[in-house]
Amino acid sequence: MGVVTYIPRVGPLMALAGWRFPAWLLRVLEGFPVAVLAAFVVPLILAPAGHLDLSWNNLNLPAGVLTTVAAVWSHSLIITVLVGAVSMMVLRAL
Repeated sequence: MGVVTYIPRVGPLMALAGWRFPAWLLRVLEGFPVAVLAAFVVPLILAPAGHLDLSWNNLNLPAGVLTTVAAVWSHSLIITVLVGAVSMMVLRAL
């Protein structure tokens, strides 16, 4: 099973290893991880029960705002994760 999962991951890397991509394509591809993460996270924050919830009962909203501010301010993954976890713990305790 290891070989079955290894080949599809390494195959494209080996095939494209010698290629030189244009600078504009590399700039476009740099944004993909952020876009994919946002596509997963934003619906979980804005619609935790499957429908849009912008009420005070949605604790994900203030925690998401605090976490976003921490990420922009610190540029540190560890600080961002800690702020997100602590803010959710405090909001749930209140």
